[in-house]
Amino acid sequence: MSVRILALVGDAFGGKGGISQYNRDLISAWSALGMVKQVVVLPRFASPSSLSVPEKVVQHPPAGSALLYSLRAIKHAVRRDRFDVVFCGHLHMMPLAVIISKLSGAPIWLQVHGIEAWSKPSDFVRWCGEKAVLVTAVSRHTRRQFLRWASIDPNRVLVLPNTVGEQFVPDEDRISAKKKYGLTGKRVLLTVSRLAKSERYKGHDRIIRNLPKIMEKVGNLIYVIAGDGDMRCELEELVRYEKLEDFVVFMGQIENSKLPTMYRAADIFVMPSSGEGFGIVFLEALACGTPVIAGNSDGAGDPLHDGNLGVLSDAQELPVEIHRLLSSPRCIGGSRTSDRELERSTRRYFGRAVFDDLVKKATEWFEYAPCSDPRPNS
Repeated sequence: MSVRILALVGDAFGGKGGISQYNRDLISAWSALGMVKQVVVLPRFASPSSLSVPEKVVQHPPAGSALLYSLRAIKHAVRRDRFDVVFCGHLHMMPLAVIISKLSGAPIWLQVHGIEAWSKPSDFVRWCGEKAVLVTAVSRHTRRQFLRWASIDPNRVLVLPNTVGEQFVPDEDRISAKKKYGLTGKRVLLTVSRLAKSERYKGHDRIIRNLPKIMEKVGNLIYVIAGDGDMRCELEELVRYEKLEDFVVFMGQIENSKLPTMYRAADIFVMPSSGEGFGIVFLEALACGTPVIAGNSDGAGDPLHDGNLGVLSDAQELPVEIHRLLSSPRCIGGSRTSDRELERSTRRYFGRAVFDDLVKKATEWFEYAPCSDPRPNS
């Protein structure tokens, strides 16, 4: 049987951020499967893309409004060439996915990422979410939170984590990378993320407020913030209030092609988030050989493999952990061997081959029984 997939997503090819990257990785994995005949992608927000779309994938232009988006999706649902799977890339799109499923007869595959699935939604959205034949969660934490309120067989809720791109490698020494960004001689802390008020849980402010305490023990320290958004002005004001203008650098949005060098320029990648569903940036930094510190109360435990690949810290211990890691032989010596070991360990758990195999196993449920519940999770 050949499977045709209709993907309802916020964005994919042309979008920015971790979720759009996740969607691109998932769609690319589908396109490589022999059992998949075609993937039709309906993005809600994505900008026009210069990225090449994989074979067997058709991505339509983004819709101008929620109503137009819904009408386009319904039009695809009633076409003669029926779909075998309706993929819903966000919990809040499930009401539309249920309508499409009823019209087309295709079962629903729901993807949940993070905070949108951590709290019980409205009764209607909950009811819609429970109509999914298969739910994939980006981390164990998100899976647990989803199952707290969703009345659904746990065997139908699987973990499908992020994967890391092949361009993220420790192929450049840290001294050379620092030179490219004017950071020679500095001890560099780095955070890469959107600076969105809706995502203030990422913890930039906690790092800024702790810098004076860290600088009491670490000289030549600088905190680099890469990314942009509507919270940047607020963070800049906090930096001025703390009189840290000489110790915090706002890089703005970094092109994807330059991100590996940015990670390599850092001594530590630190993002003490309390609301991260997974955090693909952790994988990117680790694959570049850069030590990572993350928060210990959200989905970051997965990319850091429960602390085996990096440090999971609470807010109080953050300055202690940063100082400890900056004082470690790894950060002081900058061993290329240890960097390569960190990359290999990261890919052992989150490499593309691992991700593609998980996608294949999930998709096979719809190949063998496209209109019934999936087989138990083995």
